Amino acid sequence: MSLLLKQNRLVTRLSLFDIRGAPGVAADVSHVNTPSTCVGFAPENNGLEKALEGAELVIIPAGMPRKPGMTRDDLFNSNASIVRDLAQAVAKVCPKARIGVIANPVNSTVPIVAEVFKKAGVYDPKRLFGVTTLDIVRASEFVSKLAGSDPANTNVPVVGGHSGPTIVPLLSQLPEGKKIVSEGGEKLAALVKRIQFGGDEVVKAKDGAGSATLSMAYAGADWADAILRSMNGEKNVKICTYVESPLYADKGVTYFSSPVTLSSEGTVGTIHPIGEIDPTEQTLLEACLPDLQKNIAAGEKFIKGN
Repeated sequence: MSLLLKQNRLVTRLSLFDIRGAPGVAADVSHVNTPSTCVGFAPENNGLEKALEGAELVIIPAGMPRKPGMTRDDLFNSNASIVRDLAQAVAKVCPKARIGVIANPVNSTVPIVAEVFKKAGVYDPKRLFGVTTLDIVRASEFVSKLAGSDPANTNVPVVGGHSGPTIVPLLSQLPEGKKIVSEGGEKLAALVKRIQFGGDEVVKAKDGAGSATLSMAYAGADWADAILRSMNGEKNVKICTYVESPLYADKGVTYFSSPVTLSSEGTVGTIHPIGEIDPTEQTLLEACLPDLQKNIAAGEKFIKGN
């Protein structure tokens, strides 16, 4: 993702932090001949806070990778404290930055960041996002291959959350997907399952050596580009992203991914309802909401207990 963001001409300064390796990655990436600078920090000498100074956009991909047989929810105990500690630093150093949370499980880690910011008295729901873009990227790729369409123009809205059954692709809302939905049967079921559990393919193929890092890097950089474009004056930038949302708050689902039009400041502008959906998608949505509510509650409970 650092390499992809170094190529983005809307980036002026790329600041990297990790528990190891960030200075080396930064030195390497800094040789890419684009206008931005790239610097890297280690934990020593207050490196995290130095990395965050002046940041307008903070992306958090930190955490343990999945191994075969693990779900994103299995990562909760490992990653919750990592995200909490990073969020505390962001709240202290650059509380006005836009924050994109990639660290899994996103359904729970976004509420963790929100609760940390609330405790610090600096929470702004319009500046906090969960990055679910990989679900859209996968859906676009998988549908376009079945339909013979251009993936760049096969934009599948994916709503809900970012783990298994909480991922709800709205295939009926684009021509290529509508045909697949109308045919139904095993083809539709297999496509939905692949979109929901596509990450398992990568975990299995890597045989314990990691999870979907390259495709996630692409998706994360794509999400960041949308934020940067809106910050730089582009109008009506619309993305599916996981934010504090009123859409299903009456069901205890206070965070939800749906189409969001960004403001001119690169923050949450208009949260759009999901629109008309097929009965098969309604069934997926109804299965999504209880799981999502539990995931959100787990994140909030973690901060209250820690």
